[in-house]
Amino acid sequence: MAKLVRAITRDGAVLATALDSTDMVGRAEQIHHSSATVTAAMGRLLTAASMMGAALKNDRDTITLRIAGGGPAGSVIAVSDAFGNARVTVGNPLADLPLNEKGKLDVGGIIGRDGYLSVVRDSGTGEPQTGYSPIVSGEIGEDLTYFFANSEQIPTVCALGVLVAPDLTAAAAGGYLLQLLPGADEETITQIEKNLPGLAPVSTMVHDGISPLGMLQQALSGFELEVIEEREVFYRCDCSRERVERVLLSLGREELEKLAREQEITEVACHFCEKRYTFTQEQLRALLS
Repeated sequence: MAKLVRAITRDGAVLATALDSTDMVGRAEQIHHSSATVTAAMGRLLTAASMMGAALKNDRDTITLRIAGGGPAGSVIAVSDAFGNARVTVGNPLADLPLNEKGKLDVGGIIGRDGYLSVVRDSGTGEPQTGYSPIVSGEIGEDLTYFFANSEQIPTVCALGVLVAPDLTAAAAGGYLLQLLPGADEETITQIEKNLPGLAPVSTMVHDGISPLGMLQQALSGFELEVIEEREVFYRCDCSRERVERVLLSLGREELEKLAREQEITEVACHFCEKRYTFTQEQLRALLS
């Protein structure tokens, strides 16, 4: 199971979150049967959504991250609840590219760089809050760092990583967020800047058995940390037959009547978990009534 830790430095200067999301990303790969590069892209966005979701204030709040840069993967969308349980979907899970010039999975290429990252926070009680920023690299971590700095004016370090095994399963995945609070001074910034170059990639740390708290201790070496919470998080989809019925009704009477007339069985698949819901002609007509 995935493990998430949230902490704050004792001086109140830095809020930090870290996550070992290996199990969550593994579940995403099982559902979508994705290529190695798409698994890495999905896994990074899924990890980020979970960490950002865990910071939401109210239990019913959700956050949705969408990145679409015109690359072969199409849009990638990740949704998290306020407990960090998240799910992800992608336009073209089978898209793939050769390794990049550094010999790494070409996440930036599979996402593309001509588009936007959007972040939607929904409390379910009114108009959702939506923020946008242009894609910087398509690598997702850099794009979120830019989003926080420019759309929310929160200086942030966002590190994300996914290691894909030769059999295309997720061998290690995780991430961390370091966010400067109003109490941060130049000394705080200097210390973080000193720490970051010496850190191993996130996927390497997770693969080597370093815990989420261990990642934060390395990233924030020189600071005293107070753990706010530790929790298990899961790949979780909240789809239901009732939700699918509402989607069908949103098609309108004419389209629903056409489906009931032309197909003996109408099948609807959830994009996040691939669960399938079937409706007979009689059941569609019952919805119409």
